Amino acid sequence: MKTLLAAYSGVKKGSGSWFLSALHDLPSAPWLSRSKLVKQLQAISVLQFVLSFLALGIAATVLLLYLLCTDCWVISAVYIAWLIFDWNTPKQGGRRSAWVRNWTVWTYFRDYFPVTLIKTHNLPPNRNYIFGYHPHGIFCFGAFCNFSTEATGFSKKFPGIKPSLATLAGNFRLPLLRDYLMSGGICPVNRNSIDYLLSCNGTGNAVVIVVGGAAESLNCTPGINSVTLRNRKGFIKLALQKGADLVPVYSFGENESYKQVIFDEGSRWRWVQRKLQKLLGFAPCIFHGCGFFFTESWGIVPYGKPINTVVGEPITVPKLEEPTPDVVEMYHTMYIKSLTTLFDKYKTRFGLKESDVLLID
Repeated sequence: MKTLLAAYSGVKKGSGSWFLSALHDLPSAPWLSRSKLVKQLQAISVLQFVLSFLALGIAATVLLLYLLCTDCWVISAVYIAWLIFDWNTPKQGGRRSAWVRNWTVWTYFRDYFPVTLIKTHNLPPNRNYIFGYHPHGIFCFGAFCNFSTEATGFSKKFPGIKPSLATLAGNFRLPLLRDYLMSGGICPVNRNSIDYLLSCNGTGNAVVIVVGGAAESLNCTPGINSVTLRNRKGFIKLALQKGADLVPVYSFGENESYKQVIFDEGSRWRWVQRKLQKLLGFAPCIFHGCGFFFTESWGIVPYGKPINTVVGEPITVPKLEEPTPDVVEMYHTMYIKSLTTLFDKYKTRFGLKESDVLLID
């Protein structure tokens, strides 16, 4: 009874940590050991993240439209009015919440894989940065856990640096999902949003861009060490225009979370994926993980494989309002070399062979 009261007290306080701790302290039963309970809590924390990205925005939109047709229409009307008033907030630094970023649920999320953050160099807070994150994976679990929560201790490892993970701008047009994303410090991956963070928000800002994007996600599957980078130079030009240092980031294990059906280039299904990618802004991948209760079955819960995110050495970039193509190409080459060096230095430490190479597409 005391345990249940403690859980209820935690919900009243709004943190959620007391509730999870109370569950953790429950006496073990023959059919459910404490270790199994913790593992289920970890799976739930990851599953809610996956379902939030897949369904929260759509479900909230449907609910909003439904309420407009009922006696509760005023709720929808008030929220829509707020949405119109708040429409540009994602482009102007968002509305991050230290409380949300420190939720206990994210520690369970971290421990499910687990996710670790490796610091290789100091980042002075008197500069701004663009982190190039690789590879995309299916859901960017490493990017979210490391840069949109404090589960891996980003603020302690990089004091004075405020990370902002950039994702599809379309996500910020969906009710509730936009607020959920902004609370973690996630911003739209568009020019206005990134310009604001790097020009109008002082120093110590780090915009995290998943450079390969949707195109790269189509090639993500276990055992593949490939990044889409060869013709991705927009983030280099942006770094030069803003004088933001470039920081390569590689997550070993990101591609191990799901198994994906990869169609050959030139095939009909690959053509369909490319067309839908251009139309929707994201790649419709065909993938599977494991089941919630039975890891041997198929499901949408990712496999619990370690994700080790290594933040590399910053490349100092000058501020040039109109960088020439030659200058952009020079820094792009420097970036590729730095990323490859980072991969080669840490690959054997995280389970890869010395002969494994990073493929740059």
